[in-house]
Amino acid sequence: MKDNRDDHLIFSPSVVAWPLYFVLILWFVYWVEVRFNIYLNDFGIYPRTLIGLRGIVFSPFLHGGLEHLYNNSVALLVLIAAMRYFYRRQALQVIGYGILLSGFFTWLIGRESYHIGASGLIYVLVSFIFFKGIQTGYYRLVALSLMVVVLYGGMIWYIFPDVEQGISWEGHLGGFVTGLFFARIYKTPEFKTPILYDWQRPDFDPKQDAFMKRFDENGNFVNPPKPEDIEVVDYEIVRPPQLPPVIYNYVIVPGKNGENAC
Repeated sequence: MKDNRDDHLIFSPSVVAWPLYFVLILWFVYWVEVRFNIYLNDFGIYPRTLIGLRGIVFSPFLHGGLEHLYNNSVALLVLIAAMRYFYRRQALQVIGYGILLSGFFTWLIGRESYHIGASGLIYVLVSFIFFKGIQTGYYRLVALSLMVVVLYGGMIWYIFPDVEQGISWEGHLGGFVTGLFFARIYKTPEFKTPILYDWQRPDFDPKQDAFMKRFDENGNFVNPPKPEDIEVVDYEIVRPPQLPPVIYNYVIVPGKNGENAC
């Protein structure tokens, strides 16, 4: 039987197209940089400067090297597809606003350096998927949360300062906090199984229901008859079966001195 709570889980081409198009844009931008020898890191987030605000929009599409781009691409392919399939209505808002809010958070607290890369968005998606799945309590989304922990649980250490040189822990922290915030404010469908009473079923017949039979045509409740007023139709209970008579046969055997014995 189909679970009605899964009605919002709809597979469509966008589940594959969204992450694919997004990653292709990242690779195209990197190819342009290499092909034409253009240095675009200056379009990253430079904290607490007016010109650095442009990096909030541009920084997720800029990467410092091939390894950096590859690692982020693999994570984004998985996470954006999961968002589009399991959180279809919230996916675009979480991705779009996640880029802006995590980027602004980085702009506020970041070190005076250019912050680039899509890692902030990755932390937004990981944080949102994990906390939202646990919050719903629905077994499919909880399983997704646990899968995210298995795949990306080690990323939690990189929201702290001085864990690894050369990474933007501020961007990671901004993404983590943003995802947690979105998990609290964005509503998802109610996944609890609704209670369905017998009289709410389409095939319910009140004439065949034992409880409804206790009401007369005026809607008054009629007490059931007393036990002594109930006619007993099982006569075996009233009159237990009679046992067959016991027949004793006596045989006269001659005893000593001519006496008879039984």
